[in-house]
Amino acid sequence: SQAAKMKLKHNINPVLLQFINFIILVYSFVTYIPWYIFSGSRQAIAKAKQVKAKPVNNKPGGAYRSVNSLHCLASVLYPGCDTLDKVFKYAKTKFKDKKLLGTREILKEEDEIQPSGKVFKKVILGKYTWLSYEDVYIKAVNFGNGLAVLGQQPKTNIAIFCETRAEWMIAAQACFMCNYQLVTLYATLGGPAIVHGLNETEVTTIITSKELMQTKLKEIVSQVPLLRHIITVDGKPTTWSEFPKGVIVHTMASVQAMGAKADTGNKQQARPVPSDIAVIMYTSGSTGVPKGVMISHCNIIAGITGMAERIPNLGEKDIYIGYLPLAHVLELSAELVCLSHGCRIGYSSPQTLADQSSKIKKGSKGDVTTLKPTLMAAVPEIMDRIYKNVMNKVNEMTSFQRNLFILAYNYKMEQISKGYTTPLCDSLIFRKVRMLLGGKIRILLCGGAPLSAATQRFMNICFCCPVGQGYGLTESAGAGTITEVWDYATGRVGAPLVCCEIKLMNWEEGGYYNTDKPYPRGEILIGGQNVTVGYYKNEVRTKKDFTVDENGQRWLHTGDIGEFHQDGCLKIIDRKKDLVKLQAGEYVSLGKVEAALKNLPLVDNICAYASSFHSYVIGFVVPNQKELAELARKKGFKGTWEEICNSPEMEKEVLKVLAEAAMAANLEKFEIPVKIRLSPDPWTPETGLVTDAFKLKRKELTAYYQMDIDRMYGKNVK
Repeated sequence: SQAAKMKLKHNINPVLLQFINFIILVYSFVTYIPWYIFSGSRQAIAKAKQVKAKPVNNKPGGAYRSVNSLHCLASVLYPGCDTLDKVFKYAKTKFKDKKLLGTREILKEEDEIQPSGKVFKKVILGKYTWLSYEDVYIKAVNFGNGLAVLGQQPKTNIAIFCETRAEWMIAAQACFMCNYQLVTLYATLGGPAIVHGLNETEVTTIITSKELMQTKLKEIVSQVPLLRHIITVDGKPTTWSEFPKGVIVHTMASVQAMGAKADTGNKQQARPVPSDIAVIMYTSGSTGVPKGVMISHCNIIAGITGMAERIPNLGEKDIYIGYLPLAHVLELSAELVCLSHGCRIGYSSPQTLADQSSKIKKGSKGDVTTLKPTLMAAVPEIMDRIYKNVMNKVNEMTSFQRNLFILAYNYKMEQISKGYTTPLCDSLIFRKVRMLLGGKIRILLCGGAPLSAATQRFMNICFCCPVGQGYGLTESAGAGTITEVWDYATGRVGAPLVCCEIKLMNWEEGGYYNTDKPYPRGEILIGGQNVTVGYYKNEVRTKKDFTVDENGQRWLHTGDIGEFHQDGCLKIIDRKKDLVKLQAGEYVSLGKVEAALKNLPLVDNICAYASSFHSYVIGFVVPNQKELAELARKKGFKGTWEEICNSPEMEKEVLKVLAEAAMAANLEKFEIPVKIRLSPDPWTPETGLVTDAFKLKRKELTAYYQMDIDRMYGKNVK
């Protein structure tokens, strides 16, 4: 079974193991009756077995809907709240003095010189200071009015290019209130992509931070001729002599002060209607220049209505930690769900998230330890990193500790697969691991890319909480599917949300049909109020990716391939763009190859590559430095990190490990990489080789490794 494959291997004496298994059996028997009577897990097991979505008709390719919205798709969170400004006003009235947005104060900043000579910035942070719903509302109203004083008109574009922080959300709410169209750009986008987004949307005002202004914007501001105002959210920047004439720098506080004094007598006309554009979200995209997705007020509200329905008991007791880019639809949607339900949002960053994070001074506390969140969103890259770090720590334990951990891990895996809980293991064995994320997490939300079964099960076991795996795109306002909290199956993304319906369309080239048995398969199409308006100034692409049916329902063609299981849950099995036909006619799914190999301790990241002009697969691998250095030591290879990665001998050794793992994962012979290139440098969004959600940018990776591709395919390299 799949659970057996994911179990950890131990080296316990067989006789002792029999005795331990007997003790576990007795323990399970003794505790079963009290558990059965007092635990709520019985209802959870029953719910997990229920059908979660059904097709609306019996025709092949018929749309699937959640059983909770079979007759009518949900589109509004609260009655009458059909625009985002109304949603916030409703929340402000209901949760007036409750805490909403929290930020940690910086007590001390210092430079730490590394042995290599590099200087790392380290911070010591204090407690979270909070703004209430009322505070945030007033700040947003004043900021919106201040922008009007600077000349911002309703239904015109304004850009935000800023890290995830409270001021980002305040600025966004101000724009929603005044019907300004908020153009969002990732803080990690490269210069040309930023210039493209700012010029295409013709913005005259950009909201940013001091650091991003001094680094990213400084270099490109002269290439944005229409720019008139730069607003920094974190105080007055140092004087900047290289400003082009006509560009004025303001602080957010000074714009809010302008707004507080402004006459707002005729303000009422500026309010948005549901079909008005709220956000133009530039996706960093895994191909080509970023596209601006136009998302209306009703798109976002429908999306967050669907998401909120999948999070049980969401409310004022919940604390959400915000650290992913707010320019990403997953983070923006998650925070708007929290804001509309009375939850607190404490801000963080990947560099200050945990006690071991890169900017936290040794001995001081990371954000999760201080905040103790109950809800957290993560992309698979971050979860994979946590998984590898914990497993490396387990391997460093004494033999007794390691075997105790493994026994508890495997025991809990078995119990979870039956729908049972393990309170004793949770409190005795996994408590310490759970504290890595603050100790209070009750739901982990995962999206942005597929999560491996092994990582998902690891998070379930060690963090003692369900992992809500979701599927959605910027083009569907982030909404599509989310697994229910009591569904502990791995590898699936759940049933359609109550706001949308999903159907599968035949894809003949890939051999996927919605009449396939046992499961219908095909390209995933999402329909509903959450399906966005289209791409900004790109009618051709909009017509290609969006269609409207005879009932007026809008459909998004995702390019992803899925299959529906009997209980109505969706599984992503392929992607149109990832499918390559080899010279001999076999189809290779590059994503499938990568998924089989990326969780190896030796692999930090991997990109498979195939060409229709050749008969085999090759790959680029970012190796784990510690693991590869150890492998080199075992093989007697000496050299610098670059020399190890550039060594043909080490390439062959890594290939052997990959081949073993590929065979264990049941890959076909033609799917197993035959040659690889070891990359000494990691792939980060800053390098332009992966997106902000750490999805591979195949086009950029191909260009970057073109000489290696030619070498691996035996072409003459000059």
